[in-house]
Amino acid sequence: MNLKDDHGTTILLRETDFEPKRTWRTWLIGRPLQTADAPHQTIGKFIGLAVFASDALSSTAYATQEMLVILLVLGASAYQYVFPLAIAIVILLGIVTLSYEQTIHAYPNGGGAYIVTRDNLGMIPAQIAAAALLTDYVLTVAVSISSGVAQIISAAPGLFPWRVWIGVGLVGFIMVINLRGVKESGKAFSVPTYFFILMMTITLITGLIRYFSGSLGNVVDPPELEVFQTSQAIFALLILRAFSSGTAALTGVEAISDGIPAFKEPRSKNAGQTLLIMAAILASMMLAISYLAGHIQAVPSEAETVISQLARTAFDGRGILYLGMIVATTVILVMAANTSFADFPRLSAITANDGLLPRQLTYRGSRLVYSRGIVLLALLASV
Repeated sequence: MNLKDDHGTTILLRETDFEPKRTWRTWLIGRPLQTADAPHQTIGKFIGLAVFASDALSSTAYATQEMLVILLVLGASAYQYVFPLAIAIVILLGIVTLSYEQTIHAYPNGGGAYIVTRDNLGMIPAQIAAAALLTDYVLTVAVSISSGVAQIISAAPGLFPWRVWIGVGLVGFIMVINLRGVKESGKAFSVPTYFFILMMTITLITGLIRYFSGSLGNVVDPPELEVFQTSQAIFALLILRAFSSGTAALTGVEAISDGIPAFKEPRSKNAGQTLLIMAAILASMMLAISYLAGHIQAVPSEAETVISQLARTAFDGRGILYLGMIVATTVILVMAANTSFADFPRLSAITANDGLLPRQLTYRGSRLVYSRGIVLLALLASV
């Protein structure tokens, strides 16, 4: 069939009933995309926050708990140090955020700390930065999935013997979603991210209102607290160690600077604004969780997380809002692994292009993602 456009040019249209045969690969990860489709696979700030900020936001679920694990060696007096340490961590977060925001505009093609180090300090320091980041991404998947499973165990203790297999299964699920492409994985994970932000906001506001009205109280039936004797000589060491553990809240802040090419144009502007939004949300949550955890005297434990204790204290039991908070936290912790799946393949491709890793990691799969890097990350994290 022949048609003419507005300029009088003849256009030949061919119609066919042929449809490509669907295989297990197309059912699992979708139809192959043309390279020309790459600009249409970029994401905006709304989805970008879900893709790249889930790791950083999820760290609020365990950062305070990690501080308390160290501080409770001091006994009940430990709770007075939780909030001041949280303030110090938020100040550090501000410094790191401003540094990465400048990096985003200076290096709009991504690569983050690796590219900055390579261009300014040379290849040997750059290799150290790349190794540290790639290792961090592997550990982020393992720790985030494990923390998510811990939330499940808090609500359903009967699943404790199966926790490892649940974790490995979740790693495989996130791997498959990411093999479908950045845009699709972003859409899939945007709802859980904003659901977590909503539920955490409700929990913290409820807790703060009840605290200032005098009706909050302490945790009912907390896990058993093990207190060890310590001397004043190591007090400063414990505070520094608690601060170090609490900086887990900064995990994932660099992710956006590594994945700038995934954003729509203007890439640097969209990525920079997403970074600032993420930092503001992260700082608010960290301060509020630490403030309330200290006042309700939450006890870090493998049997029940601090977030679980905070939620059931704020909502006065294990009702629907408590379950909503646990589900939201579990999902965001599992999704935190998605940040690594978005960044590890990109960084490994950049370093492979510089000859530091096998060249196969530079190849894009049928969905225009670095599929070999995604599979490699899933295998390493599972192990």
